[in-house]
Amino acid sequence: MKQSYTAEQIRHAERIALARTPEGALMSRAARAVADAVLSTMPSPIPGRAAVLLVGPGNNGGDALYAGALLRRRGMQVTAILADPDRAHVPGMTLLCRRGGRVIAAGSPDVPRLIGRAAAIVDGLVGIGARPPLRAPMDDLVRRATDSPAWRIAVDLPSGIDPDDGRAPGAAFDADITVTMGGLKTGLLLSDLVGDVRVASVGMDPASLSDASGRPIDYDANIVTDEDVAALMPQPGARDDKYSLGVTGVLAGSARYPGAALLAVGGAVRLRPGLVRYAGPQALAVVQRWPEAVVGADPATAGRVQAWIAGPGLGTDGEALAPLRDVLDADVPVLVDADGLTLLAAVPSLLARRSRRGAVTVLTPHAGEFVRLFPDLDPADRPASVRAAAARSGAIVLLKGHRTVLADPAGRTMINTSGSPCLATAGSGDVLAGMAGSLLATGLDPLTAVALAAHMHGRAGERAAAAWRAGASALLDLLH
Repeated sequence: MKQSYTAEQIRHAERIALARTPEGALMSRAARAVADAVLSTMPSPIPGRAAVLLVGPGNNGGDALYAGALLRRRGMQVTAILADPDRAHVPGMTLLCRRGGRVIAAGSPDVPRLIGRAAAIVDGLVGIGARPPLRAPMDDLVRRATDSPAWRIAVDLPSGIDPDDGRAPGAAFDADITVTMGGLKTGLLLSDLVGDVRVASVGMDPASLSDASGRPIDYDANIVTDEDVAALMPQPGARDDKYSLGVTGVLAGSARYPGAALLAVGGAVRLRPGLVRYAGPQALAVVQRWPEAVVGADPATAGRVQAWIAGPGLGTDGEALAPLRDVLDADVPVLVDADGLTLLAAVPSLLARRSRRGAVTVLTPHAGEFVRLFPDLDPADRPASVRAAAARSGAIVLLKGHRTVLADPAGRTMINTSGSPCLATAGSGDVLAGMAGSLLATGLDPLTAVALAAHMHGRAGERAAAAWRAGASALLDLLH
């Protein structure tokens, strides 16, 4: 799996790389990666086109200045706008001026005109050592840049976003391309301001570095890829039968929400378990739509299962609470979604009792459900809040959203990067619940099972968007 890193982990990698690399080599490589990104956006002819560098103090500003010097060699007109002239990177500024570039202060009256006519704007205002919000004059510069029709290229990360959680509590650079150095920052995965993220290892890839004692650099989160799905998805063997391939139980649906049962069972069936058992009030509708399912009226008489899905469309009254208790009393993994989460928020002792037993539990809330379960945690602070919720509840927590974040009680974290806005539709979560429950029943590591399901669900959403197919039912035909 790919990994993402916190700002501190990247700084640790940078310190190790700097000690092993000739002076100036990392900055030179970073500048080349940024310049290449700018040139990749420029139509021919390149000479004469205007580039503006937004330059802050520190190495990010130095990277931008050296990139500007390279762009000058390609014939571009380059102007560096210095947010803090007294703290600008002197060697980079000197080289840019030597090659015919121009340097002005952020307070110059020429700034609006230069930004407005630029073909490309390079953001080198702040690096991973800064935390938002931006101060003046940087905030004004990024607002002007965002209003410009120019291509916008960020050095390492867009100024104004937090490198660890992706939040932008003020003005932030809205990048078309982010050239990030060394490794992916977790915040880049969680922000919608980063554009196309290009990782430039520049000789400080954290995955290939270790400290003086030989200890590898820690990472923050795992990212599931298509290759991981191909490698980890359970495949039937010659000695398998319907029981050894996983038996998934589904408690879902009600008179008010009959479709939830069909979608959750469909998600489970489409992930190829050995057997799906449905226990609930929509048994007839389920078996008519999914004849391979074995149906019954309640979990207590459902028979042997190896994982349960509970909650989609179940209702939130006392009638729904009793079968949910039965499922939570089972000594198999249980995924709780939708109405099941509302019931857990109303009767927290149910989750607490299961946690004390050490049973595997998965909670899959959207932001509103997350707040009901964990009212003191902020779902906008996604990695930290999900980790805290998992540690507190003893459950794997999957927080849905633009970037779905998962964590288990031990703090292992995964971020899902697949998906499409078309997944924001009624019933989409029911399909995901069925998929994840199906993989839980196979005996996969629970966090990995749920992360694989989230990734495949996201890919199905992407295919649905490409095919202009709306509605959660379309996802069932696009799972592969």
